[in-house]
Amino acid sequence: MMGLIIFLTPIICWLFTIQDVNARTPFNKWLQVINEQRYFLHVMGYLVIIKWKSITDAINEPIKLKTGHWTEMIYSFEGDFTLHVQNFFLNDILTSFLNFHYLFIYLFLIYVTTVYFAYTGDRDMTDKVTLNYLLIYALAVPYYLFFNVEVTSSWIPGMESLLYHDGLYSVFYATHDPLDNAVPSLHIAIPFGILLLNYLHVKEKGGTLKEWRHYRYHMFVLINTILFMFTILYLGIHWFIDIPLGLLIGGFGALFIHHLQPRLRNDHGSFFKGFTSKKIRQHLVVEGVITLLMLTAILMAVQVQTDTIDERVSFQLGPNDSRLEIIQMVGPGEQVNSNVTNLDDSLTMEVVVMIVDLAPTAMENGSIDWGVARSLGDAYIVESGSTLQLAIDSSMSYHYIMMHNPSNSTSGDVIQVRILNDYHEDMMGQAIFLSLASLWMTGFVINRIRRLKKYNRRFFDSTPSHLWEQE
Repeated sequence: MMGLIIFLTPIICWLFTIQDVNARTPFNKWLQVINEQRYFLHVMGYLVIIKWKSITDAINEPIKLKTGHWTEMIYSFEGDFTLHVQNFFLNDILTSFLNFHYLFIYLFLIYVTTVYFAYTGDRDMTDKVTLNYLLIYALAVPYYLFFNVEVTSSWIPGMESLLYHDGLYSVFYATHDPLDNAVPSLHIAIPFGILLLNYLHVKEKGGTLKEWRHYRYHMFVLINTILFMFTILYLGIHWFIDIPLGLLIGGFGALFIHHLQPRLRNDHGSFFKGFTSKKIRQHLVVEGVITLLMLTAILMAVQVQTDTIDERVSFQLGPNDSRLEIIQMVGPGEQVNSNVTNLDDSLTMEVVVMIVDLAPTAMENGSIDWGVARSLGDAYIVESGSTLQLAIDSSMSYHYIMMHNPSNSTSGDVIQVRILNDYHEDMMGQAIFLSLASLWMTGFVINRIRRLKKYNRRFFDSTPSHLWEQE
């Protein structure tokens, strides 16, 4: 897919500049522009976020023994809405198309948007969309780590996992997605961040989007964002609430970036120009209080989950449903102890533990073939009310704990399952540290909007505050 993205990037850039060929950067000036505009820093930014994501994912699973998840609460007021969406539109061709769109177009938008704005000589937008990917992911970190929500196809009985149970896709997602980072949706937050950055940029310049030279590309992003809203519901990934929460995260990220970028580029003097001890104290107090309040709320939520660990339900399996729990890679000499409890008082559950790389054989038809799955790993029977204790110590491999409800009943036979995985690591400190950037950025945006309102300035005004007093 990365090869296809690289191949299509110049075609997209060419297509969206047909009406403005003078905006194109000639090939023989690419290196000069990269150096002059310091676009090599943008490449470093992408490398940073890749590393940041891998660190976050490594923490996500070990801390779940304390942080748990909030899926039951989300389901209590959403119910089977996404199941109805999936059942109404279910179609093999549509599924194949949206599987490809969910992965390819998302990665494509992240990458090609930066290249497109750089190619057309728009320095400011190149900066902003690069920061958009970096900082919106950073904003989502505390919600992913401390407010886990299982994907809809892990919780709603009868909901098909059209993405995660699809052949080779299953390996990619198992090694890149814990399947419980459902709220908020970055497939909504990141493209919406691009759209809002476009709007803020144009609005501050005094123009309109329709008159903007990038309007056609803006519409390309908008159409795909709308399609993402349907895709994440249909494929059995996200809940409906992930859409407005994704818009909220994207909005905070875009506002932070829009107001920060002029200072990063020294468009109004040096970065620290206008900093005074009074202003620094004001920032520390207001943004510090907001950060502490949010951190307190997080720690209170963690305490609630820790106190109710024995009441936790991890998965719900309807008749003939199969579900997946991912056990992430551990190092040599380490192991994960998993307790898989069948909470039903009458139904028997089947469990298979296998290395993730073997799974595509059992998913060649876009769903789990349980007969094949049993032949690929260690199979177990978990009677009603009993617990299966597992010790997974195969280093350098991801594993699936596959669960299956063998009931063929058409109603009522839903098995609730609790899985508690002990990685024997206390990583709460690292999780809190990684979350501080998000909490501070939120505080900064709230403080910035408050100050703009106080001085009767528009919310899209990115002029540094030390210049307000001179006008």
